[in-house]
Amino acid sequence: MFVDQSKINVKAGGGGDGCNSMYRDRYHRYGRPDGGGGGKGGDAIFEADPNIHTLLDFQYRQHFVAERGIHGSSNHKKGGHGEDLHIKVPQGTVIKDAQSGLVLRELIKPGDHVIVAKGGAGGKGNSRGRSAEPGSPGEEKIVLLELKLIADVGIVGYPNAGKSTLISKISSARPKIADYPFTTKAPVLGVVKIYSGAAFVVAEIPGLIEGAHLGKGLGDRFLRHVERTKVLIHLVDIAVCQGRDPYKDYVGLNKELGLYSKALIRKGQFIALNKSDLEQAKENIKKFKKHLRGKKVYPISAVTGEGVKELLSAVYKKIVQYEK
Repeated sequence: MFVDQSKINVKAGGGGDGCNSMYRDRYHRYGRPDGGGGGKGGDAIFEADPNIHTLLDFQYRQHFVAERGIHGSSNHKKGGHGEDLHIKVPQGTVIKDAQSGLVLRELIKPGDHVIVAKGGAGGKGNSRGRSAEPGSPGEEKIVLLELKLIADVGIVGYPNAGKSTLISKISSARPKIADYPFTTKAPVLGVVKIYSGAAFVVAEIPGLIEGAHLGKGLGDRFLRHVERTKVLIHLVDIAVCQGRDPYKDYVGLNKELGLYSKALIRKGQFIALNKSDLEQAKENIKKFKKHLRGKKVYPISAVTGEGVKELLSAVYKKIVQYEK
């Protein structure tokens, strides 16, 4: 089950109380203050872990509390600090304050971390002739976790354009494939191997529809997964088996990308005309090319593999240029 959003409550540990103690023995008529201070409470820390790929665990556990600092004791003994709470999340997780909507941090690389709630300070003891104090409470926050997949390439297109078939053809990913729209209900990751030592990560985004940038068909949740990609493969159903117009689909989807984020529409985009092996596709390819004079298009068949190798080679070259 792929989960890419969650809301949780995080609380840092409170500081330990300072000790109120008086030392007395046979040689001292009046007691001497000897209470030690309390220890600091543990911090609540989010950390990116490459071995975690979804926010599923946070569906079942929404409350996290760090360890409280230990109270001080007599004979000037200071209490120990509470242990920090490390909360592991997938790479690409965006952490937001639920009340203000402020982005606290984006954890992208393995080991990236951020202290979301600081532990309370320990209370002072009476060992220096002052009154003992209780420890301070730890910070508490309600945070929103949003996962943005980290992939080199994003495959976008209208429903039933053949995205699942393509990613299953070029990688070891095995999404559900069927001859009806919205078969894919969550993003799918796959690794494409070009040759020995050359590979890239591709993400299939569930079918987008008109109004996706406003959240229609969960489009806004899906679109954020291509924000970090380097390039896009725009898959167009050129055979129009569902009675659609290929060029209108192409323009409409680009409009949704631009309305969601100007950065998305500026990404390098490879136009792949899928189902080009079907008889009705030949005339449509000619019409499509007339609208896009000067732009390179890649007629492919995700089923037979026709044209796919050329497309992937061009995509990989673009990724290499991007990384230089």
